[in-house]
Amino acid sequence: MIKGDDFLYAMENTRIVVAPSQAIETFGQTSFHFRLVTEPMDEIGSVRLRQGMIHAERPRLLAPQYVSRLLLEGFGERARGFAGWMEEQKDFHILRYGFSLRKTDLSEQLVREPKEDFLLKLESDLRSENNPLSVLIEGIDDAWEVCLMKFTMDLIQRSSGENVAEWKRRGLI
Repeated sequence: MIKGDDFLYAMENTRIVVAPSQAIETFGQTSFHFRLVTEPMDEIGSVRLRQGMIHAERPRLLAPQYVSRLLLEGFGERARGFAGWMEEQKDFHILRYGFSLRKTDLSEQLVREPKEDFLLKLESDLRSENNPLSVLIEGIDDAWEVCLMKFTMDLIQRSSGENVAEWKRRGLI
């Protein structure tokens, strides 16, 4: 189990070496192929390469009425006033993103090579492939899933502006 300090350490030490050039699709599912390189603590001079897919669901635009219903679950009387205020806000929308990491697509291998050299090779390979849905991440071995979460958070932040602009162009908001 990851402790609070380990979580923060992994978040702070996750580096996107090659970012995908494509954002999350506004109207469809997007699948990103990741390569995550970490250094195992018990294997000096080696790196662990994990590869797999992260699937981003189509982002959803939640109207104030829907958001207020979600907020009322488990909340008391005071929350109803806030929910009523939210329902009156016609231009208030929330973006909802969903991701899934399918473990069936996950592979892992141990490579006996210095991390810097291995990262340079992978970076060169990815750039020559020119796949807009590929990402190379450098992270922490024990908390590698946190590194993937950090990537998805960054990707959502980057994609949200493009998604909102697309909805506006189509007159949906």
